[in-house]
Amino acid sequence: MPQAIFDDSEYQRRIARTKERMREEELDALVVSDPANMNYLTGYDGWSFYVHQAVLVTLDRDEPVWVGREMDANGARATTQLDEESIRAYSDDHVQSPYDLHPMDFFADQLESLGVADGRIGLEMDAYYFTAKSYTRIQENLPEATFEDHTLLVNWVRIKKSDQEIEYMRQAARISENAMQAGLDAIEEGVPEYEAAEAIYSALIDGTDEYGGDYPSIVPLMPSGDHTGTPHLTWTDRPFEDGDPVIIELSGCRHRYHSPLARTTFVGDPPDEVRETADIVVEGMEAALDAAEPGVTAESVEKAWRDTIAKYDVEKEDRIGYSMGLGYPPDWGEHTASLRPGDETVLEEDMTFHMIPGLWFDDFGVELSETFRVTSTGAETLADFPRKLFQA
Repeated sequence: MPQAIFDDSEYQRRIARTKERMREEELDALVVSDPANMNYLTGYDGWSFYVHQAVLVTLDRDEPVWVGREMDANGARATTQLDEESIRAYSDDHVQSPYDLHPMDFFADQLESLGVADGRIGLEMDAYYFTAKSYTRIQENLPEATFEDHTLLVNWVRIKKSDQEIEYMRQAARISENAMQAGLDAIEEGVPEYEAAEAIYSALIDGTDEYGGDYPSIVPLMPSGDHTGTPHLTWTDRPFEDGDPVIIELSGCRHRYHSPLARTTFVGDPPDEVRETADIVVEGMEAALDAAEPGVTAESVEKAWRDTIAKYDVEKEDRIGYSMGLGYPPDWGEHTASLRPGDETVLEEDMTFHMIPGLWFDDFGVELSETFRVTSTGAETLADFPRKLFQA
């Protein structure tokens, strides 16, 4: 397993910032169950999030405590620099147990051993892998504790990226470029959709001549034909047909860091309506990218897009982007700032966003996207790929 993905000093800074936020919220402990947040604080990386696991952060302990399944403890030893005393595993009879056992029983014991059994404990209650049963069980085991929802505490710490994080996102962008080209090259009349998906997946893992790719948090999304009005569909075994618009949304992944990219292609000669829609999307996206700089709000970036497409009597009510970077399935988004009306988050240098403005109608849709970093002078798009409607 890889070591030294980040220097120890970077993990120390992350933990220090997390503890600072905990003090502001008057928390004694934080149970971090989002696998991306676990990775962010410790480096832990494994496909073990289908069972209960977490990192426990307390104010008076230098490093967090990893808690997970016994067979995954060696994964924690392989991917983190945690001391042995900070790696604590529950026995396998706790996993999907027919007995009266649950991993949160063990979690409660560890929190008690850390001296916070009667403290204020933050939970990531809206994290994908923290279940309702987890919440009720840990409450039952620690009746003297006060539990509070702090789902996004670490997520907001993550929103500004270090130089090394941005470098991994740039590397992911190179993979995204290769995978997008592979998908576009594979799409033609008569080719089954799954063959294009195969080409994309191969490129995502093959990476570049210098490094390979990791599995992305979201599978390649590839709606085609009438279904391009529904952006989150994947592939089928249907052959592409003349007259099909096809949306490709994908992301390269490098050390769990993503750089999503979306483009639209058309099988055959695109009708004027599709060409004109693509031109509107490109113009609106570029206006929004031009508006992104330190000191402006997330909603003002979206407004630049909305004002541009309004010139063509087009409206779109959905958000056009979100903060992202490090991620595990099912999402690479950070669930913090969104580029949409009402979001008054002020953009700062080294924030990173996936801007994905698209226009979807009943019978077709056009989607383009860019991952960008906020720099001191504006938006730096990480991928270098033609921003246009393609033709198969």
